[in-house]
Formats: sequence, C-alpha cells, structure tokens
Amino acid sequence: MAVSGTHPAGGPDEAVGGHGRQDTSPVRAASGVPQNAAAARALVTRLLAARSGGPDVTTTDVTTADATVADVTVADALLVTSELVTNAFRHGGGLTGFAAEVNDEGLLLTVSDASSTPPAVTVRLPQADHIGGYGWPLVRRLTQRLTVTFHPGGKHIVALIALT
Repeated sequence: MAVSGTHPAGGPDEAVGGHGRQDTSPVRAASGVPQNAAAARALVTRLLAARSGGPDVTTTDVTTADATVADVTVADALLVTSELVTNAFRHGGGLTGFAAEVNDEGLLLTVSDASSTPPAVTVRLPQADHIGGYGWPLVRRLTQRLTVTFHPGGKHIVALIALT
C-alpha cells in the first residue's frame, strides 16, 4: 500500500494522500517535500496509522504487521523526523527531499538537503548551560542505523527507527 503526496506539502493536512487497505507490503510516503517539520511529522504519523489501518496516531499505540508500537516509540520516531527536517532547513541549505517507509526493519526515513557539510557533533560539558547542539546526538541515539551519503547537490541522511 502506498501513501504519497502529489506536490510539495503546504502543511500537515497536505503532507500525504489518502489511506488504503492494510497489507504487509512496505508503506511508503514518497513524492512531495514537506515545507516544515510539522508537515513531516504529520506525514510520518499518517504513515504509521496507515500501516496499522487505524486513525492518526499521536497518543495511542499503533499496530504494525508484527508488533504494537508504543507511544514512546512513536514519539521517538516523530522526534527524529523533526530533528532531521529542522536541521535540513536550519543548517543544510533547505530540505530537498523527504521519504518515509515502514518495512520489516522499522521506520526508514530519508531526508535530503542542499549542503555537502556533514552533521556536526558538538561536545557539551554537563555543567555548562548550552542552547542547541543536541539534535544530532539525539538522532544518533534514537536510531538503529544512520547513514549520511553525499552527492553533487548536497546529502541524504537515512535513519532507521525500530518500531518494536
């Protein structure tokens, strides 16, 4: 079952198309680039809900083909989505691509931006009061697999979030 937008999303309500029947094939949200992190989160929320065959998920469990995804896992997936998309806008020269798929391994996110600069890891002392710099370490901690690949127009970040 495919879930996709047909044009760049103008907000959460335009992030994805309609829902279809439930099956065990990967669920993908392909075309369309969300205009902000809220639209990307809405896309992922609807993707997880489409996989479970139920309503949008925010505070309830989602049933995937093999397991129930707890609230904390959904929250982690939405947090990773927010961080990657926000960083693409803030540090990557703009979001140039976004894809999300639920497969047997979990939620696979691909976020593309226009920068060839790798994500920065900032070392923070626990006693210091800092603003910012926590997103990339958080993404690294919450993902099962994380890759960054570079291409002439920027980079792709692929993150796998386990849904068990």
